[in-house]
Amino acid sequence: MQTTIDSQKKLLSKLQPLIALFVLCMVIGLLSDKFFTVSNFWNVLRQISVNICISTGMTLVVLMAGIDLSVGSVLALSGAVTAGLYKSGIEFPTQNLFVGFTLLGGILAGIVVGGLLGFFNGVAITRFKVPPFVATLAMLTVARGLTMLWTQGFPISGLGKDFAFLGTGWFLGVPVPVWISALVVVLAILLSNKTKIGRYIYAIGGNENAARLSGININRVKVIVYTLAGVLAAVGGLMVTSRLDSAQPNAGTGYELDSIAAVVIGGTSLSGGKGSIGGTVLGAIIIGVLNNGLVLLNVSPFWQQVVKGLVILIAVVIDKANTKNH
Repeated sequence: MQTTIDSQKKLLSKLQPLIALFVLCMVIGLLSDKFFTVSNFWNVLRQISVNICISTGMTLVVLMAGIDLSVGSVLALSGAVTAGLYKSGIEFPTQNLFVGFTLLGGILAGIVVGGLLGFFNGVAITRFKVPPFVATLAMLTVARGLTMLWTQGFPISGLGKDFAFLGTGWFLGVPVPVWISALVVVLAILLSNKTKIGRYIYAIGGNENAARLSGININRVKVIVYTLAGVLAAVGGLMVTSRLDSAQPNAGTGYELDSIAAVVIGGTSLSGGKGSIGGTVLGAIIIGVLNNGLVLLNVSPFWQQVVKGLVILIAVVIDKANTKNH
């Protein structure tokens, strides 16, 4: 009898995000006749695509009991570098040299920048033993400052139709950002469930000392994961820049909070070792639906921040309660 009750509790715990999404959709749908429309459906999916990419990387980090507060700034710098190189290239006046970039070249450059910033996060945490919170907080400031220096505080606009396709285009009747985020999710699920490094990530988050004693190269895995988080933040930056047709110096502000919220609401424990990419996707959808609903209901942006903060707090409380029960 007790076994049946325990299994039911575990099932209910797993279904909590799904139940919350259903209830949220029903409430918003009753309050706004614009919510259950095809155009709004695609609008929500397009908006959450960026957060899904960022949150996927954040999930891998949190599964190791880490955190990455720099993703919003990494997003901004990566998008700005891609936009700047694609539009204007690089000039070397002393060498009388100009290097132009194709669209693919600019995109790859932006992704490389994101990966390098994530790599530096990983090195600071592993080699210099800086706590993840402090290391990524420092990178948040550094990357934001570099973005301001690169753009001189002004947007880089007029990037053309080819670049805009990444953020606003359609393919087979589905927005391109949705395809990109779906590909990221599939690859991350394969990584976390079907590869050695995926098993290592869960092992490190579950018990780092035991993982080290079992022969896992802890530092190497952490550097790889933080680098991946930087790459995925850069992918999000490309989509944001493309959708706006402009690289904004203040792009990505607050995105780290949305990604952490998606991870926690999706059931990934901040203590590490427990969670899934699928859960995070569900968490990102909940955050996206919540944001969309508050806008449709004409709720003040200030109250939106209050509501989002309360949702994060409730999710963490539930996570702690579930951890104690297990």
